[in-house]
Amino acid sequence: MRRRSIQSTSVASSSSRHLDPPTNPHPRRTLDWVPIIWHRIRALLQVLVAVVLRKFWGSVPSRPGSTSNRESAEDDHNNTSMGDLDRLPTDVFVQVLKLLGPKEAARSGLVCKSWKVLVSDNRLWVFFLTHGKHPFDTVVFAETHLRSGPMLYFDHSQQISFMHIFAERAIVPGAIIVDGGSGYCKYGWSKYAAPSGRCATFLEFGNLESPVHSRLHHFFSTIYSRMQVRASSHPIIVSVPICYSEGLYIHAVLALYAARRTSGIVVNIGFNVTSVVPILRGKVMHEVGIEVLALGALKLTGFLKELMQQRNINFQSLYTVRTIKEKLCYVASDYDAELHKDTKQSCEVASEGLFTLSKECFQTGEILFQPHIGGLHTMGLHQAVALCMNHCLAAEVGTNDGWFKTIVLAGGTSCLPGLPERLEKELHKLLPPLISEGIKVIPPPYGTDSAWFGAKIISNVSTFCDAWCITKKQFRQNPRRISGD
Repeated sequence: MRRRSIQSTSVASSSSRHLDPPTNPHPRRTLDWVPIIWHRIRALLQVLVAVVLRKFWGSVPSRPGSTSNRESAEDDHNNTSMGDLDRLPTDVFVQVLKLLGPKEAARSGLVCKSWKVLVSDNRLWVFFLTHGKHPFDTVVFAETHLRSGPMLYFDHSQQISFMHIFAERAIVPGAIIVDGGSGYCKYGWSKYAAPSGRCATFLEFGNLESPVHSRLHHFFSTIYSRMQVRASSHPIIVSVPICYSEGLYIHAVLALYAARRTSGIVVNIGFNVTSVVPILRGKVMHEVGIEVLALGALKLTGFLKELMQQRNINFQSLYTVRTIKEKLCYVASDYDAELHKDTKQSCEVASEGLFTLSKECFQTGEILFQPHIGGLHTMGLHQAVALCMNHCLAAEVGTNDGWFKTIVLAGGTSCLPGLPERLEKELHKLLPPLISEGIKVIPPPYGTDSAWFGAKIISNVSTFCDAWCITKKQFRQNPRRISGD
């Protein structure tokens, strides 16, 4: 991640977009003049605030910088009477502030002391944050757990000012997020609702015989060219699992943040392998142990290909098989019972027509729990997670013994329907009650893009530039300074 200098701006720069025309209970009789009147009311409220502010600032001496000027402004701020406006009920005034939006609400706090108290009320800014671009629970998670940076220290005794947080988040610059896995890469702006582009990872670029740094250079140059940006002009969050072992599990940390957690076990089903990663307060617990299975999305796609060939189902490419897997395959809650059911399903693939599968729909995902079905010599997914949980319990790390009972799934294959329920069921059967009680398996919160959204949460936290970013010079001095490790 690279850091750039940022010029602070006022909260007034954020747009007032929180006022929507009222819903008409009789949509068939919608009148064209209703939104016009509504916007005029809003305009009148803005004029009212402007008049009040002019009255306030007009009473302050015009000569800036003097002691008498500051004292007079403070006296006016504390003692100014607003006439009939003083009799305005508090709840009505708060509703007016909500209609005006954060820009005018912040300016209103300059008028007098009583208005400042109302404007700085957390409930008002919770309203603005709730109606903002990001889900409020995600904002609260980020600002209470990620403000201090990768160390994830937070003083819970300190009261949070949502007005201050709103102001800081409004000036956080947009960052470039590059989430590159072993198969596919997602990239885009942190201010966007979703990744703006996808492509094959750096392994698909350039000559495989060329050095890694050459292929990486070509990879990032391609992304920056597609985004039409200069890398040196924006903060960058890069999640590419290469070069050294500590960086291999950044995806898991980001997926955990996407689930609004800082501790737990992340089961990351990648392109080639599956990693079971214990994470405590944002730190990968290498000392506890990370379980790695030679079982990934490619193995499932290859197994489905074999099953289709056994039934003489013709297809043109492995991409077709992958598409069918994503559309039809699922994980059975009870494999033996599913064998006796009619599970025939069909889907259409562009330019190739209609495909119909039966038992292949759940046999493909079953190799996650019974790898020998697909000719694989490795432990099942539930066995790897159970082993990791036993290691976490034996390590006796952390003040909360249940931190490892939250299991977050990540990776495209983890989006298979039925996988979270099946994994939780198998863990309850495999583990003693002391460990299995309270287990919660969380599906990928953002599907295949969970790691990208985890980076997005970090890049929008109010202290992003100071707490999370490092300069190019700092990175060269200490390249192992990677968040999450």
